[in-house]
Amino acid sequence: MPEHIKKKLEEEIRTLEHELTHELPKEIKKAVAMGDLSENAEYHMAKQRQEFVNARLGQLKKRMSELALVNLTNIPKDRVAFGSKVKVFDNIKETEIVYTLVTSEESDVTKGLISTTSPIGKSLMGKKVGDTATVVTPNGNRELEVLHLITIHDEAS
Repeated sequence: MPEHIKKKLEEEIRTLEHELTHELPKEIKKAVAMGDLSENAEYHMAKQRQEFVNARLGQLKKRMSELALVNLTNIPKDRVAFGSKVKVFDNIKETEIVYTLVTSEESDVTKGLISTTSPIGKSLMGKKVGDTATVVTPNGNRELEVLHLITIHDEAS
């Protein structure tokens, strides 16, 4: 897992855990002191926030464990995969585009960083130079021909 992504997720986990263990209990205690809980908006809001924070913490911890399982030795050396920088020819735009396949946390289409789980990322995964990937879009299919590939292994050497 890229170190900056790990730090970003860990920071969000720390922030939410602090909110869950320190701030929300105070809010709930204060709301309970106001009396009748059936019509106590502050109490209900704090309880809803508590549920949301718990759910988000679960998601983040699951994502951390998934990313920790990424084994770079399993990433192919000759095909598009996580960490690859790939130059493609887009038949609709009739232009060359360079994409880098990243985690969903890092994706930024404006910078050419696309998630391996995005429609473009999924269609490019496993392709070699010379292959064509078909991307299904609301406006119809796009064909992307792989022109050049630099894998995560090439970047490391």
